Formats: sequence, C-alpha cells, structure tokens
Amino acid sequence: MNKLYIGKIVNTHGIKGELRIKDNLTIKQRDEIFKIGSNLIIEDKSYKITSYRVHKDYDMVTFEGFNNINEVLFLKGKKVYKSKNEINLNNEDILDSELITYKVKTTDNIEGKILDIEETGNNYKILRLLIDNNEVLVPYHKDFVKIDSNKKEVIVKLL
Repeated sequence: MNKLYIGKIVNTHGIKGELRIKDNLTIKQRDEIFKIGSNLIIEDKSYKITSYRVHKDYDMVTFEGFNNINEVLFLKGKKVYKSKNEINLNNEDILDSELITYKVKTTDNIEGKILDIEETGNNYKILRLLIDNNEVLVPYHKDFVKIDSNKKEVIVKLL
C-alpha cells in the first residue's frame, strides 16, 4: 500500500475517545485528509474517521467503534498515515512526507537531497538540505524553492 506520513498522535482529549494529532499540513490539505468517513492508517491498520475538528494547533479526530478514552490509549504516540489513493490534492499542494523523497538541484546544477523539513513558525518552514556534503538551510519560500512535481524535483536558489 502506498501511504504518506501525516503526523503523530500526541495525546487523547477528553473522555469520549478523541485523539490529538500533530501535523505540518496546510488548511487546504487538512480538509482533504481528515474528511469524515475517510480512513487513516496507524500501524498498517485502517481507522475510519467519525468526527474531526481543529483545536489550537492540533487535529482532533474520533474513530468508528471507539467511544471511550480507555479504548484509544493504545494509539497514543503512534504515527498516522493516509493512503495515497484517498488523497486528491493539486499538483502544487505536496505533503512534506512526499517532498522529502524528491531530488534536489541547485540553480548551479549541483545535486543534493532533503534531510528534513522544519517548521519554524506559523506556516513557515525551512528545508534542511545536504549539498556537496554540507548541510544547508533554505527557506521554504517561492523565491528560493521551485518544485517540479512531474520530475519529482526541487530546484533551490542558494545565496
């Protein structure tokens, strides 16, 4: 099964089996990924979403068949995935977990790879790259980063 990393269950919320998920998604991506009736994958098992809401910086979900905090405690700390088949995002709307697999080239045609994508603030990210055996930080901004989803390639402008 082809799946994408969404985030991590960091805790439960309340006593009715609601789970708190931390992710790095945009609002548009959240609407697509956390649709009620769709599935999330945790440890290769599929769970159907019965409710969804945003609370502070967390996505709050409940799953079908779980109505009590004691029934969902085993999911705490687990990574959450979504099947690629269930996601209908635009070409320019790429999840971080997929972007990290893309090839990297600088405008000078030097190849590298993405080590990590770090969130430094509200909707602001930095790409941590490995280029010529040097670690380089680049703002994830249209002035510095161009993404070609057809070639699965990231073109980076270094200063």
